[in-house]
Amino acid sequence: MSNPTTQLIDVTAAGQDFSFNVTREAYNKYVNAVTPNNKIAPSHNFLVGTIAQEQRDALVKLIRDMPGAEVQLAGAVLEEYTPDLGIVAKKRSA
Repeated sequence: MSNPTTQLIDVTAAGQDFSFNVTREAYNKYVNAVTPNNKIAPSHNFLVGTIAQEQRDALVKLIRDMPGAEVQLAGAVLEEYTPDLGIVAKKRSA
């Protein structure tokens, strides 16, 4: 039986393919670490912690060479990981 909270997510960035094995634990750790003044380190740690081992060096090089790559990549991976629940907040009439 597959685990719905674990997903293999493939992303292409700067012409390179990357595979991330995202778990609920990795997702929760990332969300809990992000603050208004701290986005880069949690994004880097999330990506490096979930990347396929054989792609780790290429990912680290991309992050090192391209400013903001970790935030953009983390955003793409997280968007794919989290379901769209179709949430709509309704206003109450007074």
